[in-house]
Amino acid sequence: MITARCILSQVASCTSIFFTMGSMPSASCPLIVSPAADCVKYSKVLVMAELKERTFIAIKPDGVQRAIIGEVIKRFEMKGFKLVGMKMLHASEDLLMKHYVDLKDRPFFPTLINYMRSGPVVAMVWEGKGVVKTGRVMLGETNPADSKPGTIRGDFCIDVSKNIIHGSDSVESANKEISLWFKDDELVNYTSCAFSWLY
Repeated sequence: MITARCILSQVASCTSIFFTMGSMPSASCPLIVSPAADCVKYSKVLVMAELKERTFIAIKPDGVQRAIIGEVIKRFEMKGFKLVGMKMLHASEDLLMKHYVDLKDRPFFPTLINYMRSGPVVAMVWEGKGVVKTGRVMLGETNPADSKPGTIRGDFCIDVSKNIIHGSDSVESANKEISLWFKDDELVNYTSCAFSWLY
């Protein structure tokens, strides 16, 4: 009888499940009892993880002052994504230094920090299938001049120094940013009544 060894890799980020034909399960790989049944089981786990992908979206001070908060929320909700966390705050210098740590050696870094501290920010966490990639498409290019009409930046801003919104650029970045801006108990788990009409 053919048996299988299941290697579950990066389930948290919904990366992949690999099946290799070979030896019986062992203490180092106890996942498989029935290959076919467990294949279905872990496939379902990955599908659910995919549907619960999360991204971090922040409306910057210029977006808040120009009253674009409702428009951003409207677009993400109408797309079908679920809002699971939101708050308005004056971001501290320490928080912003950690958030933009990858840009700390760029000449515009001090100006960026001052800009982000110039007013309140609306921080949000959105959930749904492919929300990181799709969210970036909805935002448009970093430079509004390169953003297509219909995107948030393409419709609502002109200059790269005032590009109104931030969105995570990868699932890994999203996880880091969400943990930086939100405590676990500030995020809400619930099932939207629209779920079965979306997936």
